Amino acid sequence: MTGFESFVGINPWTALFTFCNMLITFSVLKHFLFEPVKKMIDDRQNEIDTMYADADAAKQKAAALETEYQAHLQSIKDERDAMLREATRRAQKREEEIVGEAKTEAANIRAAAEADIAQERKKAVNDLKNEIGGMAVEIAGKVVEREIKQQDHQALIDEFIQNVGDAS
Repeated sequence: MTGFESFVGINPWTALFTFCNMLITFSVLKHFLFEPVKKMIDDRQNEIDTMYADADAAKQKAAALETEYQAHLQSIKDERDAMLREATRRAQKREEEIVGEAKTEAANIRAAAEADIAQERKKAVNDLKNEIGGMAVEIAGKVVEREIKQQDHQALIDEFIQNVGDAS
């Protein structure tokens, strides 16, 4: 079993050499592999942290812009409401002016119509007086033809004057 012992057996020099070889391999790997990988991971972590910070800043800026937009939108709505109130006020004022002008014009037309009616009434009364005067002259002519007394004639004239005065 010597051959087997040499195959399975532990040689202290081989174990020492293997241990030294392993330490050298770890130190070379640490220097050429682990440190660059660790540096790359740290750089990537810094880049991710920067991206998160930029994203947070962009989110805060977006929130600020949204707030500003909402405030601007509200001021536009307030201005629109003010303009609508002003337009409504002006429209009501104009409506009142138009109604007032219409009432004044209607009153003027009515007054003119009443004046025309009064003038036509006076004209009709004057025409009636002229007709009555003409009829009175005819009646007077007929009465004169019949020869009436002075007293009857005066009574007829007085009655005619009184009737004409009542008609006006």
